[in-house]
Amino acid sequence: MSVTLAIDAMGGDHGIVVTVPACCDFLEKHADVKIVLVGNSEALEQALSQFPKALMERIQIISASEVVLMDDPIEVALRRKKDSSMRVAIEQVKEGLADAIISSGNTGALMAISRYILKTLDGVDRPAIATAIPNEKGRGTTMLDLGANADCEPMHLVQFAQMANVMVQVVDGTQNPSIGLLNIGEEVIKGNEVVKQTSELLRQTNLNFYGNVEGNDIFKGTTDIVVCDGFVGNVVLKASEGLAKMMSGLIKQEFNHSWLTKLMAICAMVPLLRVRKRVDHRRYNGAVLLGLRGCVIKSHGSADRFAFGFALERAYEAAKNRMVERIAQAFAAETKQS
Repeated sequence: MSVTLAIDAMGGDHGIVVTVPACCDFLEKHADVKIVLVGNSEALEQALSQFPKALMERIQIISASEVVLMDDPIEVALRRKKDSSMRVAIEQVKEGLADAIISSGNTGALMAISRYILKTLDGVDRPAIATAIPNEKGRGTTMLDLGANADCEPMHLVQFAQMANVMVQVVDGTQNPSIGLLNIGEEVIKGNEVVKQTSELLRQTNLNFYGNVEGNDIFKGTTDIVVCDGFVGNVVLKASEGLAKMMSGLIKQEFNHSWLTKLMAICAMVPLLRVRKRVDHRRYNGAVLLGLRGCVIKSHGSADRFAFGFALERAYEAAKNRMVERIAQAFAAETKQS
């Protein structure tokens, strides 16, 4: 089975400079992949001229005259930019011409346009954004929602858990993943009413529900999946990124303090590089927009060539293993039982 990936080639902070080289790298590693690049056709052809001609047999260029900017309001992206590279790429999935779409562009616009064009799956009230966060065990803790839904009802959080349960099995290969509900304590008596009701509902499902987890459990890897509303999830994500950036800066400052500390840095270089590799956020790039009638992957806006490759990999695994169809089947089975 071949997999066709549609790329919003113009999206993100870097656009073609990153997307085209990353796609060519990916094609060289996966012989069963075809790429549809959407954007300024002249610029794309020029960028592709630097790569082996053999790859061009598996690349299609589709022209789009507009680009959704990172600061474009959702209304502008959705209503006025109808020939944007993001929208045209999503339409490839809608029309069955591509198995997944990947974009580094404006997250709010990507969610809004995807939801408008693709629609949500039967039984899914709200799509959610899920991604993996590095943990002590060397594998990512999948967390959702990361900002699509600031306010949620208990049933929404249960649906997030159900969708993530399928996604982690399909994309990460983890069978029967454990699920934690993010709370201010592990005890069932703690938390607000939404969390308490969600916990009760999750205990009634067939999911592998671990119970309540705290913020530090995300990085311990206590559970494979952590569920929360989009408000909390986005705060956790941004706080984690800020902390990691601060710690990295402090370490560099201290090692550059004197000739002696610079010498110590050389001695510590090997373990430092190992730690950096383990927590390198680029290796976890590629958030999945769950609950839509199509596979949509959001790459980080500042992703470089290396990081964008990981977003392509997640899209490839999700499409190849029919993630969307399996989520739809899971919800259909749930509806039939209820």
